[in-house]
Amino acid sequence: MILETIAAGIGVLAIAGLGIVEYQYRRRPGNALELNAEAWNLETYEPQHYVLIGELELRNKTQRLEIMVPHLEASAMLLSKDSLDGVHHRLRVTPRHADAAARADGYWFGYIVKVGKSTRFEVALDITGPELTQLQAAWVQIHYITYGPQGRIPKVKHVVVPLRFPSPDDSSRWRPTAQADLLPIRTHLLTHLDTPSEVVKRYVSPHAQPGDIVAIAETPVALMQGRFRHPSEVKPGWLARRLCYYFLPTSSLATACGLQTLVDLVGAWRVFWAFAIGALAKKFLNRPGVFYQLAGEQARLIDDVTGTLPPYDQFIVLGPDQPQQVVNTIERETGIAAAIVDVNDLRAVKVLAASPGVSVDLLTQALISNPAGNADEQTPVVLIRPSA
Repeated sequence: MILETIAAGIGVLAIAGLGIVEYQYRRRPGNALELNAEAWNLETYEPQHYVLIGELELRNKTQRLEIMVPHLEASAMLLSKDSLDGVHHRLRVTPRHADAAARADGYWFGYIVKVGKSTRFEVALDITGPELTQLQAAWVQIHYITYGPQGRIPKVKHVVVPLRFPSPDDSSRWRPTAQADLLPIRTHLLTHLDTPSEVVKRYVSPHAQPGDIVAIAETPVALMQGRFRHPSEVKPGWLARRLCYYFLPTSSLATACGLQTLVDLVGAWRVFWAFAIGALAKKFLNRPGVFYQLAGEQARLIDDVTGTLPPYDQFIVLGPDQPQQVVNTIERETGIAAAIVDVNDLRAVKVLAASPGVSVDLLTQALISNPAGNADEQTPVVLIRPSA
């Protein structure tokens, strides 16, 4: 009996010990290597020749672990509304390590990013062709391997760089309505290299007058904030793989990756209880939509793949972060009142945030016809001039 008691005690301690080990394991940073790709410049921008240079950084975010990068290469896809026949491009990756020179043959040799340190490299995209002015963007993918405590992990960094920039005067005509005159404004393909304030300064300020309001679609704001994820980066868990079947096929949560994105944002328990209570409310109280109320605003704002313009139709796009802070910054830096809105062709308008004093009712009535469009108009900004 004593031996059985001791054995049971040892078993309990072993289980507890394994639990502590698992908890500590999950708290470890693993292959915490961050790739930043913020600086991209068109060094050559001629009708038959573009040269795009990107300056990128690999930063080791761990406190005491070295991370190796044994392999790194880049690929690119060009986007255009015209044929790409005769258009050619080539890519070259050049390490800019402070302690090791790059090889002349372009080979990426294995490199160790030391604890808390960083290193840099350059990506050069050279494009030639008989007529390049119809190119809209370059979708650059950085494929690299991190090698560390979690083993050998392949990763991809996606960077979309605009190549075509419409003139601020290249806009549609004003559209009069009973509540306001509306001007949908064309922009370049907005990416994480842009900021909302700079976009408003460049494209909206030339048309604006005192009292105007600039409305920006929520998806482009999220893209400018870098809030998009490729499905290959999303690892659906048990909960997402099972609950996604219960959403309408048109919902962005009806796929395991779409729902897992929400789980990653708000937590598995919140999604589970929102689903359970929402299902009960719908079945017994005839109250649909409770899940979205309990799961939070991001549950409505996530766009799964195919939900926006190429190449972002390949990504899951989240809702914007801190939209009220964004509109406050726009008004402070440009002098134009602003709003971030979610509008569709079903005459549904949701105002996520607006400058103080802006009427939500005015925005709703002015935008109910969705003047920005839901196709490839590339007019994510609408200038609203209230009727006198």
